[in-house]
Amino acid sequence: MASLGASFVQIKFDDILFFENCGGGSFGSVYRARWLSQDKEVAVKKLLKIEKEAEILSVLSHRNIIQFYGAILEAPNYGIVTEYASCGSLFDYLSSAESEDISMKQIMAWAMDIAKGMHYLHAEAPFTVIHRDLKSRNVVLTADSVLKICDFGASKFLSHTTHMSLVGTFPWMAPEVIQSLPVSETCDTYSYGVVLWEMLTREIPFKGLEGLQVAWLVVEKNERLTIPSSCPASFACLMRSCWVTEPKDRPLFKHILSTLESMWNDSHLPEECNTFLHNKAEWRCEIEATLERLKRLERDLSSKEQELKERERRLKMWERKLIDQSNTPFLFPLAAALSSELFFDSSVEEDLSSDGELQAIMREFDQMFPLEFPSAPLDLQANLNSSKTCSLRQGRKITMPLSLAAFDSSDDSD
Repeated sequence: MASLGASFVQIKFDDILFFENCGGGSFGSVYRARWLSQDKEVAVKKLLKIEKEAEILSVLSHRNIIQFYGAILEAPNYGIVTEYASCGSLFDYLSSAESEDISMKQIMAWAMDIAKGMHYLHAEAPFTVIHRDLKSRNVVLTADSVLKICDFGASKFLSHTTHMSLVGTFPWMAPEVIQSLPVSETCDTYSYGVVLWEMLTREIPFKGLEGLQVAWLVVEKNERLTIPSSCPASFACLMRSCWVTEPKDRPLFKHILSTLESMWNDSHLPEECNTFLHNKAEWRCEIEATLERLKRLERDLSSKEQELKERERRLKMWERKLIDQSNTPFLFPLAAALSSELFFDSSVEEDLSSDGELQAIMREFDQMFPLEFPSAPLDLQANLNSSKTCSLRQGRKITMPLSLAAFDSSDDSD
């Protein structure tokens, strides 16, 4: 946005002493480093060029948003310099053995941290910012156990007229983001629900499934992450509300903060939540069972796709056989018309949801048009001399005139 006129500190490349790589962000690698002139430990994301991220970060200031110090603008050593969170990402913490001792109090505090940061981006910042890639890897933990949202490489200033490109990470992405549809602030609400699920289960969302498989399950099958049956009802209700398909029906972060405050004041919730957190062995099987079901569903789809491809191949082979075995010109339009009818009915009107129907139609094709097509020209001529031939397919009668007069091979342009 040209109207921003953002200005920020320009940091010299040789004023930064780089240490180890500590992760990857959107479009760049992140390094721990020291800003020599300020004697300060920082994080530096190396980039191919400086785009919107520096401009966005330069106008943000909040306890739960990573602090921006400046940018390196010396080609080809572009980079964004921010505060360094010494305890790493939330994802790393949840994957560690230390997270086994996580408490309801800690989850509530962190859920509030993230929600406050997101509410600031959506409603309190100088310009409304949609993050679009909120996930546990993009939330970092400081030495004093405060969570901060980082990595704004996929973020956008809100525009009600702009279609959003496909960015983000599939297990955390809202259906409208996956489909590259126009988005609102509530696409971040969907992602927040996934992060909350991560904190409660300490599991990886849709573990074992590829990104495009997740996209198909979320968009086409309306699948969501499994909430264990023993999960406290208030947490389950909040997550489900975040994952509603219709964006306008998801809660804004001001409502999420209000819900979290009510949960904090619920005297029964701490015991329920702590019992749930420390009995993971009892409910983890529910998540694993859902993952296996989703994998089978995806495998079944792949199998059906292969069957359809094979059937299309056979139809094309039948068409070639009809043409190859014909010795008279009028059989060419017959073969084309017949093949076109077969291919339309078999591929366009196919119902992928029923294995039985798919197999029944395949058998019907085999019975109607066996590969051993009669090759005797006399038989073909006898069939063509009949006025009509009929076949029944999918419960409707197809009548095709096959008289010789129907296939006039003359070249009369009039």
